[in-house]
Amino acid sequence: MEHVQGPSAYFPSAHPVSVIGPQYCFPQPVDLAVVRKVLTITEGNFAVTDLTGNIMFKIKGKFFSIHDRRVLTDAAGNPVCTLRPKMMTVHDRWQVFRGESTEEKDLIFTVKRSSLIQLKTKLHVFLASNPKEDACDFRVEGSWLERSCTVYSGESNTILAQMHKKHSVESVLLGKDKFMVTVYPNVDYAFVVALIAILDGINKDDDAE
Repeated sequence: MEHVQGPSAYFPSAHPVSVIGPQYCFPQPVDLAVVRKVLTITEGNFAVTDLTGNIMFKIKGKFFSIHDRRVLTDAAGNPVCTLRPKMMTVHDRWQVFRGESTEEKDLIFTVKRSSLIQLKTKLHVFLASNPKEDACDFRVEGSWLERSCTVYSGESNTILAQMHKKHSVESVLLGKDKFMVTVYPNVDYAFVVALIAILDGINKDDDAE
């Protein structure tokens, strides 16, 4: 079966894929632009906008800072979730909590690298309701340097979101610090943004200039 391009390529989930909240699930595809190193945003160096440039999410704080956490906020600055790397683990592991909490009871999901040495990006995502981690609930695969990672449901080939470079005059000027993400219908786009923020944290050394 050939991959169908265009809107017909989107297969809406029978049930919304809600991880952070159902309010972030949309019946149509959601296109987001991720902008890094934005000097005008004082709270951080990472913002997510819609296609018209309106800010939808921001990241406050940096990984490996004194507080070792980032907070994903909405455009108004309200905390959506907190991302925290878990130090001293064999595989890189990040935990995501509701709001500004870092308490175990508010854990939403955990992300870890599937292997320590990776040429390609491969992350496994486990929901808090899956503590045994026998099988991942979601996975991320692709190339971060190429900005071409894909979010899948579990071990299936069901695509939930895709990153891709924006080819335009503007993107040539902005270079690697701006790229696009298409979130498929009925998929929690705040969850996808949190995953991208973690990818950014994991790969920060790769982008050192």
